[in-house]
Amino acid sequence: MGVCFACAGPQSPRTCVPAPAGPVECPEPDVVVVGAGPGGLSAAVGAAGSGAAVVVVDLGARPGGQYLRAARHPLIERAEAHPRITFVQGHEVWAAGPGLRVGDRELRPRAVVLATGGYDRVVPFPGWDLPGVVTAGGAQALAKGQGVPIGRRVLVAGTGPFLLAVAASLREVGAEVVAVVEASRLSRWLRHPRAVVGSPGRLVEAARYLRGTAVWHGQRVTAVERYGDGLRALVSPKDRWVEVDAVCVGHGFTPSIELAVALGCDTRVDPRDGSLVVTVDDAQRSSVPGVLVAGEATGVGGAALAMAEGAIAGLAAAHHIGLIDDRALAAATASHRRTRARRLRFANALHAVYPAPDAVPPDGTVLCRCERVTVGRARADIVRYGIDDVRALKLLTRVGMGMCQGRMCGRTALALLRAETGQVPDPVAFARRPFAFPVPLRTLASLDGKGGHA
Repeated sequence: MGVCFACAGPQSPRTCVPAPAGPVECPEPDVVVVGAGPGGLSAAVGAAGSGAAVVVVDLGARPGGQYLRAARHPLIERAEAHPRITFVQGHEVWAAGPGLRVGDRELRPRAVVLATGGYDRVVPFPGWDLPGVVTAGGAQALAKGQGVPIGRRVLVAGTGPFLLAVAASLREVGAEVVAVVEASRLSRWLRHPRAVVGSPGRLVEAARYLRGTAVWHGQRVTAVERYGDGLRALVSPKDRWVEVDAVCVGHGFTPSIELAVALGCDTRVDPRDGSLVVTVDDAQRSSVPGVLVAGEATGVGGAALAMAEGAIAGLAAAHHIGLIDDRALAAATASHRRTRARRLRFANALHAVYPAPDAVPPDGTVLCRCERVTVGRARADIVRYGIDDVRALKLLTRVGMGMCQGRMCGRTALALLRAETGQVPDPVAFARRPFAFPVPLRTLASLDGKGGHA
């Protein structure tokens, strides 16, 4: 539902066409940081500043991730200038076990920091699978990365402040943003005065995004259909049709935890939004020694929180490999912990103000875009075959068995299974994958049977 690497169509850059991947050349690292977004860059700077040789692996063409895309940020400049940090761009860690598989190479660092971020969460609705209906993040990636609008006349819908940023990015590249259709209401912020007062910069940022943007609060897009050469979207509860070229939809983010699950890290369900996240301690340490996790994978909280967590994780990685002692770790992370607490308070308020629904859509709605399975068909199969777990659901209905491996449909599929059986299905099932991301066959062919090189 994002922008495909090859065709810029309505699919995810992680699940459509794999990015080109040549040989991986980098030194043997002390620490590998997975992800070059705000959290990963902060972790790399923290670990390298303590004396570690750091390799940062990221799919993007340059550091920054989605948040700092196409920007020259001081954090990027610090990381790129550091002599002990090496970037491996245009690659993903596609499998994790005793080592990390990156392209045709296996890295075996002494510590790993996972700052894998998240991807757009979309609640399926009738017409969400039509061309021209894309994720909010996909539209922003196209606008910020390529300077191209997803359409001339666009509707942005869902919930959360990210929608305002997307609308601003679209306007900057010449799109007419009809409105931001926001399911929540601004009045919900009145219940969180401490979070608002403690984050004045966010208020300034929001005010900047709101200029020139029409926001329809307390409304949502409930259906999209073809109309002439474009689309039209049904906005409820007023039940008005809006004619557009594209609809950008986002209901927050889903943490990307595939690598953490592959490494055996403990997980939990975040009570704030129901997402599956990695369990970490006060130093961002997971249950697996030497594996640190920062950013959205521990709970969706935004870039500022990810930076604080990343800085702590990088220093904790240096501590794990013996470069700094307990006292130095405590002193170096003290200010970052205070920042983390403040940013976490604001993140908690965001979750409360902008809750994402878990409702099961109508039977005619496509549930699994990859395998073209509707909600009605999946529901009928659950009843017909007595399906009561995720494994059986995947095998018998094909839900979650396509290219995206359940990233887009998994959350709704779990809600459907829960509604039909009255049981709570295992949320880890859609995150447990032998390959974290699609891998070109040439990469697999370059490996021998023991996991080394051919």
